[in-house]
Amino acid sequence: MTNDTKASDIKNYFEVYKDANEQRFKNLELKGSEVDKLGGRIGNIETTISRTPRGDIRSDDTKSAALFAQERKGRFQGELDEKTYSDYKSAFSSYLRKNNAGHGMDEVKALSVGSDPDGGYAVHPDMSGRIATLVLETSPMRQAANAVTIGTDALEGVNDLSEATSGWVGETEGRSETTAPKIGEWRIPVFEQYAEPRATQKLLDDAMFDVEGYLAGKIADRLARMENSAFINGNGNKKPRGILTYPAGVPSSSSFAVIEQLPSGAAGAFASTNPGDALINLVYSLKAPYRENAVFMMKRSVLAAVRKLKDGQGNYLWQPDFQTKQGGTLLGFNVIEAEDMPAIAANSLSIAFGDFNAGYQIVDRQGIRILRDSFTAKPYVKFYTTKRVGGDVVNFEAIKLLKFAAS
Repeated sequence: MTNDTKASDIKNYFEVYKDANEQRFKNLELKGSEVDKLGGRIGNIETTISRTPRGDIRSDDTKSAALFAQERKGRFQGELDEKTYSDYKSAFSSYLRKNNAGHGMDEVKALSVGSDPDGGYAVHPDMSGRIATLVLETSPMRQAANAVTIGTDALEGVNDLSEATSGWVGETEGRSETTAPKIGEWRIPVFEQYAEPRATQKLLDDAMFDVEGYLAGKIADRLARMENSAFINGNGNKKPRGILTYPAGVPSSSSFAVIEQLPSGAAGAFASTNPGDALINLVYSLKAPYRENAVFMMKRSVLAAVRKLKDGQGNYLWQPDFQTKQGGTLLGFNVIEAEDMPAIAANSLSIAFGDFNAGYQIVDRQGIRILRDSFTAKPYVKFYTTKRVGGDVVNFEAIKLLKFAAS
């Protein structure tokens, strides 16, 4: 073996070693910075998948979007990699514009990867993420309540309504039977809500903006407003049941499906003397374990009235949050503005207080579907979109209401 051959081998071995070492350091760098850069990574990926123009997707962007969608595996069926995600995005865009899904097996295959388990075309993974984000931002109840995604038509659970009885007894005394605790069952079905935004075929053909983003915004606005109303005032008929629809009472093992209502001290107003006492009574009507995560919920006009209340020393009861410029705290508890809560009127239930995460359950059925209809409303193309959601009170002890009445 000549010196030149040895030098060549050493050079080759060094190049292999260098590549392997660089890859090792890249892996270590990725692992080491994962926690610190998680927020930025998600933000960048969300921006990429929501703003990347069609037909101009860089490989790195597609890979990041695919990885992000892979992390949200529940919204995407089948094996997902960079090529699959790219093919699906292209096929879905084609489906929105031209309904070309039936013109080629490759497009059908790409779309079927994102198919909802019960059939049909699922919303593009990144579109579904944007819709969920927008709904969360505009729905106050979702900020406070517990939400879960299921794969069936209902969520079921139990409530432990009482304790087992016990007693003291002497060493040789007889033991009588003690009572067992009572168990209550609850079931929350999901109901279908829909939206049907329309666009002309010419707009879809010529649009230079993100059609997916436009539809996501329109659909999100409609679904959010429907959910807002139902979680507060829904009667449970083909929609979620709201917190204001249950009869008044103190929950007990024999009558659990009631919510306690405390009076404000005057019809359609706070009491003329010591008006803040009603709010203090409301807070301490809630048991201590629930107060730790409790919040107030009221609409903007009611919050304006509450902000004017003062204690005996002339201090406002409501303390603003000067950083966020909204919400703030009332008697040390956060305030959520919910425009679906009623305005102050005689006998109105205008203020809710409680641990809504423990008290109210939101149920989302996995999968948002779009059906493209270019025939029944020419020259418009309809995008019939459905989502299934349910909601109901599961722990009636955890929520209290202030009724604007004398008693």
